[in-house]
Amino acid sequence: MKNHTDTCPRRYGPRTSAAFTLIELLVVIAIIAILAGLLLPAILRAKVQAQKRKAQLEVGQIAQAIHAYESELSKFPVSSIGAANATSAASVRGEDFTYGGSFQRPNGFAMPVVVPGLNYVTNNSEVMAVLLDAENWPNGVATINQGHVKNPQRTKYLNAAMATDTNSPGVGPDGVYRDPWGNPYVITIDLNYDEKARDAFYRLPAVSQDPDDATGNRGLNGLIKKKDSNGNPVLINFQQVFEANSPVMVWSAGPDKQIDPSSLANAGANKDNILSWKQ
Repeated sequence: MKNHTDTCPRRYGPRTSAAFTLIELLVVIAIIAILAGLLLPAILRAKVQAQKRKAQLEVGQIAQAIHAYESELSKFPVSSIGAANATSAASVRGEDFTYGGSFQRPNGFAMPVVVPGLNYVTNNSEVMAVLLDAENWPNGVATINQGHVKNPQRTKYLNAAMATDTNSPGVGPDGVYRDPWGNPYVITIDLNYDEKARDAFYRLPAVSQDPDDATGNRGLNGLIKKKDSNGNPVLINFQQVFEANSPVMVWSAGPDKQIDPSSLANAGANKDNILSWKQ
């Protein structure tokens, strides 16, 4: 006897399609685009914050490496010509030295960071050669550390990433240590040995004078106005100057890659700069 179900025709419901219609697809794409537009600014902000933290870490590491070198060898990781050029600045009774670079000003013109009156100008590769114990850079240029003369113990005081070009973060083939945005770190070292550092840029009153200080003696970010033994402001190149109460200053121009000698340190193009001494 046949089963009733074997002979009865099967009935099926109406067919449904699992595919998107064109309108549904466009709606999905629009939603994805809106979500991406909302998330992108947050992602970019997070990236910049991560870069800032990295730069802050690196300026601190550079300063610590210089302190460690000076503590062990009782001298700073600089060339003889750099030291001689600084100490021979008789008009200012000895100077500090800023290993700088060229940056953009808001108006678009290049701004080299150098100490006025000094004839020797160079970037931070000189310092890097000593701290990294490098005799030659990948581009073939010999350093001031030939024969490990500046680093006789062959100690690597700094752990820095190496870059394959001169635009990327890290130590490039030219020996220049660049920040996360591709600009060289600026390093100022106390070469007149007064335990204070006067940076070529942050010494400027237009940059570092605290406008909220009625006495005019306090600088922004913890800097102080240079004074003589009688407490009077010292003029260097016919202007008052600010300095850090530390023998080393290291800084980066920050995400905007710009500096402005006519703006305060906490405003405009200078506001986002990364400083080793910031308080």
